[in-house]
Amino acid sequence: MLRDITLGQYYQTDSVIHRLDPRVKLVTTVCYIVSLFVVDNFVGYILAGLFLALVVKLSKVPVKFMVRGMKSILFLLLIALIFNLFLTPGEVVVSVWKLQITREGIRQAVYMAVRLVFLLMGSSVMTLTTTPNQLTDGMEKLLGPLRVVKVPVHEIAMMMSIALRFIPILLEETDKIMKAQMARGADFESGNLIKKAKSLVPLLVPLFISAFRRANDLAMAMESRCYRGGGNRTKMKPLIYQKRDRLAYGAVFCYLVLCIAFGKILL
Repeated sequence: MLRDITLGQYYQTDSVIHRLDPRVKLVTTVCYIVSLFVVDNFVGYILAGLFLALVVKLSKVPVKFMVRGMKSILFLLLIALIFNLFLTPGEVVVSVWKLQITREGIRQAVYMAVRLVFLLMGSSVMTLTTTPNQLTDGMEKLLGPLRVVKVPVHEIAMMMSIALRFIPILLEETDKIMKAQMARGADFESGNLIKKAKSLVPLLVPLFISAFRRANDLAMAMESRCYRGGGNRTKMKPLIYQKRDRLAYGAVFCYLVLCIAFGKILL
């Protein structure tokens, strides 16, 4: 299951989405997430699905690779479905003992499931098509106006970029530790919930030690290269908007207008 987590990974290929300015992809991702909470009807989610399918097609990232990442949220998805099915008041459709499934609960559960799937896939497209360095530069540019109020923009962007970069590294490290512990006779699957939690101790301890060691090595490497933050630093590849970036902004704006329009008309 650890290998199925795609968030934070970068998929190397040449596509229109890969060549877009990272600021465009960051703004598009935020707008798409907002649109998922704006729409609350069947037509709106169809529109969101078509927009996401178009972006995935243009990114040239295999659909199987993206769908594989859905396995990481199955447990969260199941919890959301159960809570919405049985705890949403309304017109009762099925009643079993003290549990009742309502028409409104079914509708809310379906919308919640679709929203979570689209949310994860939309976020994955950004990380799969953008390198950590590009994400750092894009965040720093977008948050640049906050420097006026003494917000450490460069440091915030750097921390978020490093956190995303460490996700696949720590997952790979976890997989290696699990295989090493299983070779020594460790059992991570059998037993009740308490026994499974105790069996994770031999996994978590070396994982935390490895994470702290990597963080320390990274800090020493940055200090040895005289890294002093973003003050007066120049860029080897400065971000400049191209024609395709302006067209992308226009497409995102049209998509948001349609989502708001369908949300108001069909609500």
